[in-house]
Amino acid sequence: MNVMNTRYQIPDTRYHKEMIKNDLFLRALKGETVERPPVWLMRQAGRYLPEFIALRDQYDFFTRCQTPELASEITVQPIRRYGMDAAILFSDILVVPQAMDIEVIMKENTGPFIPKPIRSQKDVDAIQIPDVNIELGYVMEAIKMTKEMLNDDIPLIGFAGSPWTILCYVVQGQGSKSYDIAKGFCFEHPAAAHMLLQKITDTTIAYLKAKVAAGVNAVQVFDSWGGMLSPVDYQEFSWKYINQIIEALKDDAPVIAFGKGCWFALEEMSKSNASALGVDWTITPKMARQLTGGNITLQGNFDPSRLLSPPAVIKKMVTEMIDEFGKDKLVANLGHGILPNIPLDNAKAFVDAVKEYQVKN
Repeated sequence: MNVMNTRYQIPDTRYHKEMIKNDLFLRALKGETVERPPVWLMRQAGRYLPEFIALRDQYDFFTRCQTPELASEITVQPIRRYGMDAAILFSDILVVPQAMDIEVIMKENTGPFIPKPIRSQKDVDAIQIPDVNIELGYVMEAIKMTKEMLNDDIPLIGFAGSPWTILCYVVQGQGSKSYDIAKGFCFEHPAAAHMLLQKITDTTIAYLKAKVAAGVNAVQVFDSWGGMLSPVDYQEFSWKYINQIIEALKDDAPVIAFGKGCWFALEEMSKSNASALGVDWTITPKMARQLTGGNITLQGNFDPSRLLSPPAVIKKMVTEMIDEFGKDKLVANLGHGILPNIPLDNAKAFVDAVKEYQVKN
C-alpha cells in the first residue's frame, strides 16, 4: 500500500463538542478537581509495542503516517492494551514541512533527512503556505477514523511541532546534537529566519485548526529542540511563535505547550493562554509548580529511562511524583517520548500506578 502522492479533499466541517465518556483528561486541562490525574504517554503509539512493530515491518514510516487506516489503527493500539485516559493521533511533526513542499525522507539509522535544506533568503521566499485540507487531508481522514474507533470513550489529542523545532530540521537537514547550522542561520540571517518561522507558524495554525474541525479534543505543540536555545534566544526564535499558535487555538480546543529542556521559560509560558505546560524530568515537580505559580495544569515528568526500573520501583516512583505535584492540575506523563526498549509490563506499571493512585489521608 503506498499513498505517498495521494491527496484527500476534506470538506470544511464545523467542530462539535461531543460527550466523552472518560473526560478526566479534559477536566484536568481545565484545572478542575479530579479523583486522580489522567494518564497518557508521549509516543505511546510506537516502537515498544509488538503490534506496532508488526505494521512497521510491512509499511515504511511515511506510508504509515499517510494511510488513514494504518494511522488510526496504530493510534488505538496502546489504548486497547493499557487503557490510557487519552489517545494521541499517530503522525509525525515533519508532515508539516512535507505539506510545504519541503522534501523529507526517513533514512535507515539516520532518522529524518532533508535532501535540500533551507539555507538562504531565496529558499525561504520559495516556500508556499499550503492548503492543509488538501495537502494534509490524510491526517483529517485518520482523525475521523480514529474517532469512530474510540467511540467517544476517551479524548483524542492532535499535535504539531513548534516552528523552531521544524526550522531545526529543515535548515540543519537532519537530526543533530547541536543544531549549529540551524542556529547559525537564525543568527546570520535573522530576517530570513523569522520569515521561515512565520510561514511554519501560519501553516501550523491552519493545520491544528483543521485537526480540531476534524474532531481532536485537544492539541499539543512539541518544542523538542527549544532547550538548544539560550533563554533570550528562546523568546525570540521559539516562544513568540508558539504563543501565536496558542492564541489562535485557545478558543477552539485546549492547547498543551511542551518545551523539552525549557524549564527556564516556564514562568513566561505560564502567563500564556495555554491549558497546560509539559515539563521534562530535569526539573522537580516542586520547582515547576513554583515557577508557574501553581495556576496552570502541568504535564509530565517521569524520566522515560526510569521505565527500565522494575515494575514495583516504577509504581513507587510514580506515586511519589504525583504526591509532589499534587493530584489536581496534573496530567501524568513521561518527560519525553517512551523509548523503544521499554518492557511491556513496565509501561503497564506506569499507567496502572496512576490509575490506582489514591490521596493519602
